[in-house]
Amino acid sequence: MAGSLQDQLLNAGLADARKAKQLEKAKRKDNRVARKAGVTLVDENKVAAQEALADKARRARELNEARDADARRKAINAQIRQLIENHRLPRAGGDIGFNFTDGKKVKKLYVTGMQQKQLSAGNLAIARLGDGHELVPAPVAHKIAERDDSRVIFCQESGDSGLSAEEQDWYKDYDIPDDLMW
Repeated sequence: MAGSLQDQLLNAGLADARKAKQLEKAKRKDNRVARKAGVTLVDENKVAAQEALADKARRARELNEARDADARRKAINAQIRQLIENHRLPRAGGDIGFNFTDGKKVKKLYVTGMQQKQLSAGNLAIARLGDGHELVPAPVAHKIAERDDSRVIFCQESGDSGLSAEEQDWYKDYDIPDDLMW
């Protein structure tokens, strides 16, 4: 088998020797003229091949970044799931309905009296696990919030009621009952 494509075509009888010599002569002449003029000849095939390689490398880089981001997201979800499952508090015997907002929806979770007080004080938080909700201690909830803030619901009652001093004075004569639940 011959070395170049031109030789192979000549041996197969698909190309004419006279035509091949003319093409070679024209190529040498173009190179000589370009060297004398100080102009570099650009081979469009080489440029197209380099662009194709650069495009292929860019696509591969994008796919790798997407795959890495997906793996990081799965690892974070696994960490959160493990934190919740290892630290969730049992809610057995919970007879008090504790209402909380999850996004724009109001949800109800049945808890014990002690758990309700701890939720209101900020010692406990509610963590989203799949479609359900679990109670976790506040330090664990902060670790979960570091990984994904949307998976934790803090229900701590703030001392600031959002009322001005005048409005608070107006309401001071009305006591809030201890058993009031919203």
